[in-house]
Amino acid sequence: MKIAVLPGDGIGPEITEQAMRVLTALASDGLSVEMETAPVGGAGYDSAGDPLPEATLRLCEQADGILFGAVGGPKYDTLPRAKRPEQGLLRLRKHFDLFANLRPAIVYPELAHASTLKDEVVAGLDLLILRELTGDIYFGQPRGVRTNENGEREGFDTMRYTEGEIRRIARLAFETARKRQRRVCSVDKANVLETTQFWRDVVTEVHQEFRDVELTHMYVDNAAMQLVRNPKQFDVIVTGNMFGDILSDEASMLTGSIGMLPSASLNARNFGMYEPIHGSAPDIAGKDVANPLATILSAAMLLRHSLGQEAAAQRVEGAVRKVLAQGFRTADIAEAGKRTVGTKEMGDAVLAAL
Repeated sequence: MKIAVLPGDGIGPEITEQAMRVLTALASDGLSVEMETAPVGGAGYDSAGDPLPEATLRLCEQADGILFGAVGGPKYDTLPRAKRPEQGLLRLRKHFDLFANLRPAIVYPELAHASTLKDEVVAGLDLLILRELTGDIYFGQPRGVRTNENGEREGFDTMRYTEGEIRRIARLAFETARKRQRRVCSVDKANVLETTQFWRDVVTEVHQEFRDVELTHMYVDNAAMQLVRNPKQFDVIVTGNMFGDILSDEASMLTGSIGMLPSASLNARNFGMYEPIHGSAPDIAGKDVANPLATILSAAMLLRHSLGQEAAAQRVEGAVRKVLAQGFRTADIAEAGKRTVGTKEMGDAVLAAL
């Protein structure tokens, strides 16, 4: 099993290094996995004049999964859009047809107080938002700005989904729920949008293949409210690109720190790209203060979803829980009475807890 590691820019190299140390430790214990690194984003532009160099893409094509750090930085902001670091990420998503974005929102008991919500509302939270990534109003045609028959300018976009696009994300939602608490909530706006009524109908049809999983439907405005009112009612939330964009960011802030949250983007073959949800944070790059836990947890997701190594994934996640219980904290989650450590020392703690 081969993992392509793309550290990227800013704090990317520091945090992916710690995840690689964890994976190397698992390999020493018998896990059959090898890793190879390649530049992407600004690092790709610096080395090859392209945010996604051809050699990097070839490596990813030969791998079973991609561990991605972060891209971007102010030094690249004046480049033509096609050469900017973020284009490397977008091109990878498109090339591999990574249509499903999985974003867990987990609140560890030791960090419940970091949330802006009351401890009792978020303590023990463990939900997953599954967002369709390649369709919806973000990509629908026609779109643009025109002058209407009254001579007034108007903007317009097209919300659209094919049956196949809905079926594959719904199927993944039910399959994922089977490994969790067997509950799926499909979020739409079927009372006013024809596309999302169609979404609801197709998800309901797919559910016939997964009768052991509970399916509920919720309008997006209610879902946004319920996420802050009673988030623990959810297990897996599945929704379209636009609603998922908003709800996944809302859910991430339930946890109090984006430095703790991993994500996965998958295609139909369970090939995926795994990355922390935070950015490249160039202001703290190279200072050994970045939190590597989201990247380490992203590696655990890679083990689970692309490599089929559930036991190894649980071992990594258990180690993260253990170091938090032991009181280790990086600067972003620091608190009185706990031990504040740097990036490498947090990696050391996770290795010791494996």
